[in-house]
Amino acid sequence: MKEGIHPDYREVVFQDMSNDWKFITRSTIQTKETIEFEGKQYPLIKLEVTSESHPFYTGKHKIVDTAGRVDKFRKKFGSVGSKTQVAE
Repeated sequence: MKEGIHPDYREVVFQDMSNDWKFITRSTIQTKETIEFEGKQYPLIKLEVTSESHPFYTGKHKIVDTAGRVDKFRKKFGSVGSKTQVAE
């Protein structure tokens, strides 16, 4: 491979902000934040939704309200369309 043209491929911690779940994977994504995880320092990427919090994978409807969108949707459609349980 040609030297100096490829991005840095390294281990990165992704953190689900809704439930504080963290996992390590490899990525070329750039970030300014770091975190100490399992005794090592890693770059940190913060996510709003992952497989640990998404209703499709959990089977529970968890509300992540950003700027009142959930309330606006509920006013418009009511309870029609949601087939998952609302998490408490």
